[in-house]
Amino acid sequence: MDLDVKSLHPLEVKTLRHVKPGEEFDTERLVMELSFNIGQCNQAFSWLAAKGFIEEARRSERVVYELTELGRSYAEKGTPEERIVEVLEQEGPMKMPELARRLGLENRDVGSAYGQLSKEGVLSMDAEKNVSSTGEGASERMKTVRSLLERAQKNGELEGSDLSSEEQQAIGKISKKRGASGVPFKTADREEIVYRLSPNGAAAREALIAAGMTGEEIGALSPELLSTGAWKNKSFRAYNIQSPPNRVLLGRRNPYGEYLHWVKDKLSSLGFEEFDGPLVETEFWNGDALFMPQFHSARDIHDVYYVKNPSHAKEIEQPYLDQVAAAHENGWTTGSRGWGYSFDRNFTRRQVLRSQGTVLSAKQLPQAKVPGKYFGVVRCFRYDQVDATQGADFYQTEGIVLGEEVNLRTLLGLLKMFAEEIAGAEEVKYVPGYFPFTEPSIEVHIKHPELGWFELGGSGIFRPEVSKSLGVDVPVLAWGLGIDRMALMHLGLNDLRELFSPNIENVRLRRNQ
Repeated sequence: MDLDVKSLHPLEVKTLRHVKPGEEFDTERLVMELSFNIGQCNQAFSWLAAKGFIEEARRSERVVYELTELGRSYAEKGTPEERIVEVLEQEGPMKMPELARRLGLENRDVGSAYGQLSKEGVLSMDAEKNVSSTGEGASERMKTVRSLLERAQKNGELEGSDLSSEEQQAIGKISKKRGASGVPFKTADREEIVYRLSPNGAAAREALIAAGMTGEEIGALSPELLSTGAWKNKSFRAYNIQSPPNRVLLGRRNPYGEYLHWVKDKLSSLGFEEFDGPLVETEFWNGDALFMPQFHSARDIHDVYYVKNPSHAKEIEQPYLDQVAAAHENGWTTGSRGWGYSFDRNFTRRQVLRSQGTVLSAKQLPQAKVPGKYFGVVRCFRYDQVDATQGADFYQTEGIVLGEEVNLRTLLGLLKMFAEEIAGAEEVKYVPGYFPFTEPSIEVHIKHPELGWFELGGSGIFRPEVSKSLGVDVPVLAWGLGIDRMALMHLGLNDLRELFSPNIENVRLRRNQ
């Protein structure tokens, strides 16, 4: 076998030369005998195993208990139980709240400690709820815990196999695997792997000895070596011009994030002003202001995420609350008959995660200029089955155009621009639709080369019940398009979930295409 031992790293050279064929070695041995640190051991093992120079002899798992910061504090200052017993023995009986204040502990911690210590006969409580020591001192469990803390304090951890059954029982109640900041010990599972040289490793060892390589060879010249002339008496590692260069990973934007910026820049260049708003909205803006009746099926709990606390906003802006409520009940002054029900002013204050970007279009109306053009790139949340074309949270590009002269032809032109220039679709069709807040209503569909036809989003002209109730008395074009779906076309993807992939290599690949 032709071995290129000159390309080996000094850690590999030292490891191969130090161990003999047939000997077993592990991390602990290299740390003790070669003064490697844990990281260097892991590097050497990884490289040598990849080259086939070492093989696994055996592996075993063990449990260790690591002392946390809280545990170090307990070891130095005493556990809450020890401090409680000590103060009661020194100062006499006192009530639990007073005891908590005296020791700077939470009431619940004192109560928990008392419950355990009273069972063990260490503490008692009289009829006036004064807690006192029984004079028994520390319980056997407390002594065991104290012993565990002091032993762990010396090297930071305890071996599970070294503990007696009583100690294991005690430490099991004061340790956790995860979220261990509130307990004195963290449980950790360690895997120990023992290696030995493979036949190729034994051959490499002999080649290293024959070549006189020790692992002390210098990999780079330093100013000190040059200035002192010490380099003349040193051995140097061979320079391998075939070694691949380090991969350069430049900082770049996420492809989808860059696409969103591109869309914003494009719309801004067309004279649109951007709007934005909070993720949490009231039912008023999420549905009522859009003339969606409060009994509408889309407002069912299966479609909207409710906020638990605070569940309701304090108030809704006036005069829009009264005007929208009247539009729902009897049409107000919009020329409509409304929905003919009693508007619930408590329901309208309920807070939800916004389920559609049109919320922000409605909120923009009271402050919009006429004529005016506005847009937003809005994150929305809706209870949907996640698949290749939809998700439970998604982005929409939302917008409105206001003016005396705007009409359906203007809207169709905007939709064509979105479908062809922003989504990059070659085939587009318009389908009549229904939305409670627009009339007429239009859905725009595009054809994906793999997924076929799918809806890009909805649009229409706001009904007077929406626009007039919010202070606008001119035609308002509105649209809400799935920008995630537009990105599928633009980036050449077949699955919407790829936009949010945690696989960084896939993201880099997509970015470089």
